[in-house]
Amino acid sequence: MVARSGLQKEVLQLYRRRALRMAKNKPEAVRPKFNLFVRYTFRTNASKVSPRNISYIEHLLRQGKKQVEQYEDPAVKDCFVSKEMTEWAFQRHILKEYWFKM
Repeated sequence: MVARSGLQKEVLQLYRRRALRMAKNKPEAVRPKFNLFVRYTFRTNASKVSPRNISYIEHLLRQGKKQVEQYEDPAVKDCFVSKEMTEWAFQRHILKEYWFKM
């Protein structure tokens, strides 16, 4: 197993323990949209930042925590998934066409 830095652990904790679990607590009909939103957001941000750019990673971590807190609110029942997100998912064979219609 690879040793991870404290910052790496924080990012993984936000992704696994908060963001993906938040999606599981949403209505079943919109869960795939929340999962796609979370995966797309984390993957695209990860691809844009250098692992050595600690200050920007910390900024994204703070921003992500705030965003997850907003989406954890039980009053939030749906989220917006752009065409770019669905195309990204289809390219990676993450999303099946029947999950939801755009």
